[in-house]
Amino acid sequence: MDALRTPDERFENLPGYDFAPHYVDNLNGYEGLRVHYIDEGPKDADRVFLCLHGQPTWAYLYRKMIPVFLECGARVIAPDWLGFGRSDKPVEDSVYTFNFHRDMMIELIIRLDLRNITLVCQDWGGLLGLTIAPDMPDRFPRLLVMNTTIATGESPGEGFDNWRAFNRSQPDLDVAGLMKRASPVLSEAEAQAYSAPFPDQSYKAGVRRFPELVMTSPDMEGVDVSERAMRFWSQRWEGKSFMAIGMQDPVLGPPVMDGLRQTIRNCPQPMKVEDGGHFVQEWGDDIARAALKHWGDL
Repeated sequence: MDALRTPDERFENLPGYDFAPHYVDNLNGYEGLRVHYIDEGPKDADRVFLCLHGQPTWAYLYRKMIPVFLECGARVIAPDWLGFGRSDKPVEDSVYTFNFHRDMMIELIIRLDLRNITLVCQDWGGLLGLTIAPDMPDRFPRLLVMNTTIATGESPGEGFDNWRAFNRSQPDLDVAGLMKRASPVLSEAEAQAYSAPFPDQSYKAGVRRFPELVMTSPDMEGVDVSERAMRFWSQRWEGKSFMAIGMQDPVLGPPVMDGLRQTIRNCPQPMKVEDGGHFVQEWGDDIARAALKHWGDL
């Protein structure tokens, strides 16, 4: 498989980000593709926070939440999906499928033998992650969910349709520009940090593909496991949940999240981040502290 690897110097001196990289390049079924993840805190910690990003971001998205999670003595894992961040980037758009991403993350969880996991997810981190936990429920006792959905064959709404059309028209998406528009609180240097993984258009196949993979038709790959996930979260979920909503998100904002909250069994009233947009992790320190306080960790 033809894949690109972003030069390490692209990740030097990023604001607010001083986490050491960790890699695995021999996951079952993904031999030769290097997957990157942040691994902070004690390896023998009682609890693990698994932080899954979406599109077009990478582990940098969690830079404000990771230090808070570490305060309670936990281990924090923040992987980059293939095609994003410091992970390798297959160049052919067609490589990227729902199961390509999902199976990789399952293999990483197994390889690292992660247990007692708090799933921390947003955007594709939820679209994928919320289908993984039901297949290994003994590993996932808690959920921190932000601006995402479970896709079962219908569009999340007009906001998403517009986003997909825009992304389709931008094969060389200006990632920094998008992030700055979506999160005006970002400095120019922070916005550029989100562009670090993508020196040019050839590195952006994964970025182009994610919106196309959202299951807006019942015959699309992933609908079956997503429907199974819906049943799990609504009927079988017995863990603890916390939800935070970026209220200014035009794509996966309050209406979508209200539907998700009704799906997740015993999900409490959400934390509403009034100024927060789609990338609500930019308010992540407050969200992380609120979740830990809710669970009694702080």
